Amino acid sequence: MSLHESHDASAALVKMVNDIADYFQSEPDRELAVDGIVNHLTRFWEPRMRRKIVAYFAERKGEGLSELARAAVARLADAARSAA
Repeated sequence: MSLHESHDASAALVKMVNDIADYFQSEPDRELAVDGIVNHLTRFWEPRMRRKIVAYFAERKGEGLSELARAAVARLADAARSAA
């Protein structure tokens, strides 16, 4: 995969997780919103997609992710480190 293709894939994942976070933005309890995003990513994203967004988060410090999306991906990253 070229650098350009990798960037495009990352940009698509960032947009997708931000869209999911936008849906949960209406949840008044921030922790429930983050839980909902993490649950969605865990249930509906294939493991490869989750690994890519976690790697993007680690490399780019969550650049481009909304606050809720960043919190959810941080939680996924923590879970991945714990499982390793």
